[in-house]
Amino acid sequence: MGGRGNARAIVRGLALFALGPVELVLFAAHLAAIAAACVGLVLLFPPVAERSRRLANLARRLAGEWCGVPVPLPYRPRPAPPIPGPDGIHRSLDGRRLFLTARMSGFERRSRWLWEDPATWRDVAWLLADPLVGGALAIVPAALICGGFWGALVYGAHGGDPLGWVTGAAGIVLGPVIAPRALWLHGAWTKLLLGPASATALARGRARRHWLGEGLLSTFRCLVLGVLSPLAAAQLAVCLLAFVLTGPLIAMRVAVWARWLPNLFRHKGREWSGLDLPEPYLPVLDGGGTGPEDERPATPSAWWAGFSSRARSLGYDPATWRDLLWLACQPIVGTVPLLLPVAMIGYGVWGLGLPAAEVPLGNSHSPWYGELFGSVWTALAGGVVLLFAGLSTAPVLLRLHSRWLPLLLRPTAGARLLVEREQLAARVERLTETRAAATDAQAAEVRRIERDLHDGAQARLVAIGISLGAVGALIDKDPEQAKRLVEQIRDSSAHALAELRGLIRGIHPPVLAERGLVDAIRALALDNPLDVRVDADLDGRAEPPVESAAYFAVAEVLTNATRHSGADRVRIELLHTGGLLRITVLDDGGGGADPGMGSGLRGIESRLGTFDGRLAISSPQGGPTTVTMELPCVLSSPRTSTSSGTA
Repeated sequence: MGGRGNARAIVRGLALFALGPVELVLFAAHLAAIAAACVGLVLLFPPVAERSRRLANLARRLAGEWCGVPVPLPYRPRPAPPIPGPDGIHRSLDGRRLFLTARMSGFERRSRWLWEDPATWRDVAWLLADPLVGGALAIVPAALICGGFWGALVYGAHGGDPLGWVTGAAGIVLGPVIAPRALWLHGAWTKLLLGPASATALARGRARRHWLGEGLLSTFRCLVLGVLSPLAAAQLAVCLLAFVLTGPLIAMRVAVWARWLPNLFRHKGREWSGLDLPEPYLPVLDGGGTGPEDERPATPSAWWAGFSSRARSLGYDPATWRDLLWLACQPIVGTVPLLLPVAMIGYGVWGLGLPAAEVPLGNSHSPWYGELFGSVWTALAGGVVLLFAGLSTAPVLLRLHSRWLPLLLRPTAGARLLVEREQLAARVERLTETRAAATDAQAAEVRRIERDLHDGAQARLVAIGISLGAVGALIDKDPEQAKRLVEQIRDSSAHALAELRGLIRGIHPPVLAERGLVDAIRALALDNPLDVRVDADLDGRAEPPVESAAYFAVAEVLTNATRHSGADRVRIELLHTGGLLRITVLDDGGGGADPGMGSGLRGIESRLGTFDGRLAISSPQGGPTTVTMELPCVLSSPRTSTSSGTA
């Protein structure tokens, strides 16, 4: 390469070095977007990630054109546009969420595509590392030339030092000589991070993403719990002040008000750490004989008797005193340990940002963090160490805090036994009600069958017998009249057979007994005038009573959708997970379904309640209507029908 090529390589190196501040700004934007995604503001991450790819693609193109190192694009193909199902509803990639518009479905696909692509996180690593490594490789030739001129002028011309002339001339000559090689090294470095990754690198990348995601999420949770922990000291102070100024009775009522903070930590412990932390409080006893707590007593003395009795029962509750002890300990145990990783990460980011700004702009002698041991480069390394240390310690400290919470916030053995006894009593009461409703429904069903047999098939069979007697009398005298009677008898027998088949289907459809629940529901869908799609993922069959209850529940929901919803499409999903048979019926009708309006939904709830099942309805005005039914069951035999289909 000639002198012009060497000069071009130096200029290109300077241009590549100038990209460093832009890359640092984009890296900071990525950190903010990732933190926002952990908080729940997922809308911020896709635009930042997609726009940063433009700079990474520019670096790949320059690596091929300027450095002679082609870097192919490593990104996964963009997901296909969302296509609605036959019911007009868009489904997520995992098939478990529904979207009414293509915009939200497309955003979900784009976000998952960006988040799960390893190249996205390699781009983020490149944005942080390239200003240091790539920038140094790109600036070395120009730095040698500038240093050579400086040494020749300062030490050689003005200082009269021959060594200054020699080193200066060496720098001036060496800079253009190594410029093409430094440029090639910069291209190789770019390909190392921005090129397609190997299988080993992908596995390591997944591990790093898991570590980063867990660290960021744990840091956010530590921040929330650490900020809430000092409130415990304020609540305890209010309780003590109430005790000093008003006495123990009022203080007990204030302690009840202060339960919201321990309950909040119990909720977060269950949600974030999977702890078993139910509310441990005993029921409030009313020894004054004034009835429920929310009723207004007739006289002030009765009110005071009830109030003092309730306050004393609160004082006898061990959970009250355990809460007060927790309020005293939580500010000490929770604040400093939980906020430690937050402080380390914040100080580390500060240590990364400020020295990076001081190096190109000159040392501003910041009183906060600009130098460490007299060097901004040491401060930069310290920032990296603190950042990684904070992300690594946040999950550990969060787990340690989750071990501390049950010590005082978990119910005592007696309280837990009482709570479980109340839950068992409530469940027994519900099962008793559902069994009584099932018995009444069964009796009504027997009466309906008896009435249908008496008024329908039985009457037709009696008429057929009488007609056969008339045929015997007319067969010799009037054969033509006998033939007409035989035709009427044939029609009557066909109607009687149809009524008997309909009655049998109402009791237990043959297709349900022979083919199972999925095919029986598909048969219902085929007979329905609406466009009904059935998707099923069942690995076997449930017990016959459970299948029968599920079948008739779906039949009732389909009947309601046909008669009352004004829907055009219905989607039925069957899934067995966690010991529950979950059936979801979604229609695109006008909504407004209410179990209290006599639409048959109360009957479905009673039918499911016989088997300890649940019914959930979401039907806002304007639609859509989603009916979810759950039945505890165990699948016992191999799959007997296909997994999906459209009826």
